[in-house]
Amino acid sequence: MNRLTTSGAGYDLARFPENPRDPFRAWDASDEYLLRHLEGIGGAEPVGLSGRVVIVGDRWGALATVLAAHRPVQITDSYLAQRATAANLERNGTDPDAVHLLSARETPPDRIDVLLVRVPKSLALLEDQLHRLAPAVHAGTVVIGTGMVKEIHTSTLKLFERIIGPTRTSLAVKKARLIHSTPDPSLTRTPSPWPYHYELPDDVGAVAGRTVVNHAGIFCAERLDIGTRFFLKHLPVRSGPDRVVDLGCGNGVLGLAAALADPEASLTFVDESYQALASAEATFRANAGPDAEARFVVGDGLDGAEPGGADLVLCNPPFHSHQATTDATARTMFHGARTALRQGGELWVVGNRHLAYHTQLRRIFGNCTTVAGDPKFVVLRAVKR
Repeated sequence: MNRLTTSGAGYDLARFPENPRDPFRAWDASDEYLLRHLEGIGGAEPVGLSGRVVIVGDRWGALATVLAAHRPVQITDSYLAQRATAANLERNGTDPDAVHLLSARETPPDRIDVLLVRVPKSLALLEDQLHRLAPAVHAGTVVIGTGMVKEIHTSTLKLFERIIGPTRTSLAVKKARLIHSTPDPSLTRTPSPWPYHYELPDDVGAVAGRTVVNHAGIFCAERLDIGTRFFLKHLPVRSGPDRVVDLGCGNGVLGLAAALADPEASLTFVDESYQALASAEATFRANAGPDAEARFVVGDGLDGAEPGGADLVLCNPPFHSHQATTDATARTMFHGARTALRQGGELWVVGNRHLAYHTQLRRIFGNCTTVAGDPKFVVLRAVKR
């Protein structure tokens, strides 16, 4: 936990789940820059936060916690961000109802007077968010984006310009920058171009030629990522029926492959991204049929899953948390998988060789077998003994 200090108060903030060994803070210099600007520190006029304040992409709830007195709406694609926001509000003695939490899939407010945007890593997610929010923006809306310099590109500014209106940037401070966009009511409002559809290649087994539906923000949204492609060629062949979990499912291609290989399997798709769950469900319905049964669960890995309730867990874990490289998410997934699996149940993982997941799996499961490998990826199998 760390303490964020503003001109008016200090706030104890942590990421979620809280880990004392986690070296990363729940905010960065871009959050601080935006908060100082809103207060009028640094020569700018203070920004009036009257009317409906909407905060988009607040990664761990730092902005929402500091601005809770203005009763903002927080819109995020991340379940973990929502949990972090709720925990940080409680930690600082703030009424949890002071911030209205919305997922990126829910309908945004119909009027926005102040729009604060933490620029996401995904340009596609930013595009989709701005399209969804633009109808609620009016000529008097204050629109400010914030991000680290390495996250703000010409393409970022062009999106604000095209969807919101004339856009300029601030000087950089501590490698952070602000984006100021002036709403132009004369702009033609167009729908978001997302979701994106594509067909899978013909060398990936049961899902060859199937249609994938990707909502904005999903990793490798316009094509099949090479790690999943390698995994699809080495999935387990089982006699079933099995209770299968696609953990960190993204667009759900791994779970779909398991369902097509064994129509009697019981499928559960899990991800902390609301956009991912929507993509997985759309992909599953498009290929397995509208009446096919599956569960779609947003959550922190398999936290809360029934112990021993799974026969097989398939996992392609992320190794980034926003811009930071970390194996914390993979560790959480592996521990959760072990709890969720029955005795003799199996966890199958694909990962980059350099991540050395076999070391963690041996520590957690007591065993690990390399199923397949190439110069870049390995597929690993761990069994719950």
